[in-house]
Parts: sequence; C-alpha cells; structure tokens
Amino acid sequence: MILKSVVSHEVGGMRLDEAVSSLFSSLSKSEARRIIDRGGCSLNAAMVRVASRSVKLGDVIEVGVMEAGRFRDLQLAPEALLYEDDDLIAVNKPAGINSQRTPYQLKGTLEFWVSEYFRQHGVLEPVRVIHRLDRGTSGAMIFPKNRRAAAWLSARFHDGKVEKRYLAIISGKPTPDSWSMDGAIGKVGSARYGIVPGGRSALTQFRLLETLEGLSLLEARPLTGRTHQIRVHLQASGLPIVGDGTYGGAPAERMMLHCASLEFVNDKGVAITVSAPPDEAFKALMNRREAALP
Repeated sequence: MILKSVVSHEVGGMRLDEAVSSLFSSLSKSEARRIIDRGGCSLNAAMVRVASRSVKLGDVIEVGVMEAGRFRDLQLAPEALLYEDDDLIAVNKPAGINSQRTPYQLKGTLEFWVSEYFRQHGVLEPVRVIHRLDRGTSGAMIFPKNRRAAAWLSARFHDGKVEKRYLAIISGKPTPDSWSMDGAIGKVGSARYGIVPGGRSALTQFRLLETLEGLSLLEARPLTGRTHQIRVHLQASGLPIVGDGTYGGAPAERMMLHCASLEFVNDKGVAITVSAPPDEAFKALMNRREAALP
C-alpha cells in the first residue's frame, strides 16, 4: 500500500519520521523509522533514508507500507558471489527477494546488497541493474562496475548476445521432449502477462531433462527477454511452473524457476560463463524423486 500526503503548517519543520507518523495515523514513529531505513519513503519523489531530515511546508511524502512479515534483510553466503573481474560481478540471487528497489524498499533487495558490496570494496560507481529476475526466480544476475561495462553489457542483452539457460520444474510431462514457443507476449492484468495479438515477439526453446512421479525438470533457453516470458510460455503450453501461483502452478515452497547460467563475450573478446547452482528447495523437490540435477 502506498500512502501519500502533503506537508501542512502543523507538520512543517518536523523530522521526517515524526512527520510520517503525524500524517499517517496508522504508522507509529518506530514503524516510520523502519520504513525510512529500508528505503520505503520518498520526499518530493526522491528516496530518503535519513529519519532526522526535516520537512517543510508543501513537501510531498510517499510511504510504501509492506504487509506484516514480508520484509527481510538480505544476507548472502560468500559462495553467492559467482564471478568477479575489473568490470563485473555476478551474484546468485535467492528466490523471494527483489532484484532492485521498489516503492516499498531498497534495503533487502539484491541491488542494495550489491551497493554495499561495492562500497566495501572501493567501487564508487552506482549500481546499474541491466537485467532482472522476477522476485520468485533465483539464479545468476550480472552487475557492471562502471559506465563502460554497463554500456556493452546492456547492448549484449538488448541484441540477444547473452545465452541464458534456465531450469524449471513443472507438473506433468511435455510432449514432445523438445519444442519452441513463439507466442507474442503482452500485459493482461496488473501483474500478469499472456500471449496476445499485438504483443511483443517472444521465443523460448524448451527441452525435457528428467521426469519422475508426475514432475518434469526442463531446460528453458529464452532467445528474447520479455517480462515473465518462460512462465507465460509454459502456462500457455499447459505446463505451469510448480510454485507459480500467478500462472496456475501447483503449490510449493518457492517458484521452481532458476537461471542456471549466462554466457557472453565481453568487450575484450573473452568468453565468460557464469553458472549458478540451484538452492536446496529446488534440488530437494527433484531429489526426493531420485533425479539428479544437471
């Protein structure tokens, strides 16, 4: 929920946390401080994370109030850092966290974790989010360390020169074992996409890797980069991803979609492969059926 208000005479001159609590009676001062700390408060459309900052008459305050228990800080083990050179780092994003800031938070996102990593290692550049994974999707994400790297990495994603390999667990068994899906994708709801006339062209290649006890492990290679592409193409094939409630998947601990690898050539002509192992929840779902992940 987004709350919005304009600073009045009664509130002008107050600290930001006091102003938020005064303007929005449902928020205590301590809750206001927590929201400000995690990056869920903006002042005149600019995020502010300093609770003691004063506000003035006419300032516009917006506050993102998350559902109770939804926020969690992000702590990653050292092995989550998959790759690093002078231009890039690659990180294994966990399922259930946002790739980048939202109106509700900066802290607790992968973008914030990378910004802290940069700060601790003397990288003075801002975090540039070149590509994204959905909140429920895990796996490899790459972040450039400088403007030059951001430009060539962005161009490679735009031109389809990054080879992306995903793993997905679905209910049932596809027929045939390999197929391509080229349905054009467009928005069909506030947070849903589908195959629609006039949508943006999208192409995904699928291959069956393993099937046991009603579940199948697939390899998905999206050749374009549309929002929810793999999820929409599998749902349209009658094979929704396990844990993907948005598109009719069977209930699970998490959405079973994982970016397993990214391959590309950097601006020096060096081939780079970034590989990300799936988490325990993903592996356990297939391991219980005695299937080995590739």
